[in-house]
Amino acid sequence: MKPSISDVMIHINETLSEEARSTLEESMRQIEGVIAPRFNPGKDHLMVIAFNPDKTSSAALLAKARSAGYTAQLIGG
Repeated sequence: MKPSISDVMIHINETLSEEARSTLEESMRQIEGVIAPRFNPGKDHLMVIAFNPDKTSSAALLAKARSAGYTAQLIGG
């Protein structure tokens, strides 16, 4: 059976450098169930994360961003 995949968008209030965005993407990859965390060019405050909702939750992803010291909110959903 194919795993289900969901997307969540997290808005980061702070302005992140390219290095900070890369570091945050990498930290998200460490969470079991995260498939593809990414910032889209030109939308440096918005991180889109594809994940398996059977393995993790949007709340856990938001908590990870906040634990990195950022002010963050879930968008939509």
